[in-house]
Amino acid sequence: MSRRPRVGLASNELVRRRYVDDADLARLETVADFSYREFSLGDAQHPAQRDPGAEAELGEFAADLDVLVVCHGAPFVSSDVLAAAPGLTLLGELEGDRFAHRLDVAAANARGVRVVDTSNGSSWPTAEWALGLALIGRRNAGALFRRMIAREPTYLSAEERSGPGYDAAELTGKRVGMIGFGHVARSLVELLRPFRVETRVFDPYAARDLAEPYGVAFAPLVTVLESDVVFVLVPETSTTVGMLGEAELALLRPGAVFVNVSRGMVVDAAALLDRLRRGDVIACLDVFDPEPLPLDSPLVDLPNVFCTPHIAGVTEESRRRFFSLMVDECLRHFDGLEPLYELTPQVVARRG
Repeated sequence: MSRRPRVGLASNELVRRRYVDDADLARLETVADFSYREFSLGDAQHPAQRDPGAEAELGEFAADLDVLVVCHGAPFVSSDVLAAAPGLTLLGELEGDRFAHRLDVAAANARGVRVVDTSNGSSWPTAEWALGLALIGRRNAGALFRRMIAREPTYLSAEERSGPGYDAAELTGKRVGMIGFGHVARSLVELLRPFRVETRVFDPYAARDLAEPYGVAFAPLVTVLESDVVFVLVPETSTTVGMLGEAELALLRPGAVFVNVSRGMVVDAAALLDRLRRGDVIACLDVFDPEPLPLDSPLVDLPNVFCTPHIAGVTEESRRRFFSLMVDECLRHFDGLEPLYELTPQVVARRG
């Protein structure tokens, strides 16, 4: 290339202000020219609105770019946008949950434009919080906190210190089950190593040769659900919505801890409530169906439930990490290397 490559970011102003760290931008600008265009369509959770005018503006912005990066607020990157930007070789989405909310991946693929998605920037805090919830659940700490804020006695007799939170309450050496083995699960495996757990995984899409390096065993869902701690780590797709219903939740063993940091709709809400009302398992939930959790939800009153308001992946570090990972991908691309976080038509199809 006879000139410096050109990288453009299209997003709302909040993304530009909160996601783009000066140090990462400086890393990018050592090898490329950077430009920004503000858009204000759509939100973080849904496909971008189809707006012909905004798409035309995006095409004009991308006309002389080598790399186009989009995020919240940007219009859809359609085949028309791609046609208006013949020099594009890389297309990226900072935070799209790897669903291609703002990208026509098939059209990009047909033009030889590689697509990357750095949504896994929030995998690290999500994995950390999943571990934290497991520890809270094993000690039934939510119930203890309820007693304290209700000004009830908390220094119990030796006879009272039994049952959930006391019997087999340690995480060390326990059997862990993971439903899903994406970025969050693989980060969680690393965090769990000091606890010397036995990890069983259900994921029909994960490559089986991951088992040896990560020290896990793949197993049917029924086997994974019989673990001491069950982590729900799958995305919300047409095949995962409602995948954990009455029959599956009945397999949770007494004393088990059920942790969900993925999406609420993966679990049948009524079946989960019925299972928890039996009182013999502990649930630590960061996601719900519906969401946000209604203030009058019966879940709030159950002593064996610990709730947080969908904050597992929400940290300032993760916001900055989305752009930092994208800069890494750009630098790899300019060096002629393959991306780490490529989004292909096959990946999108599996998440349909």
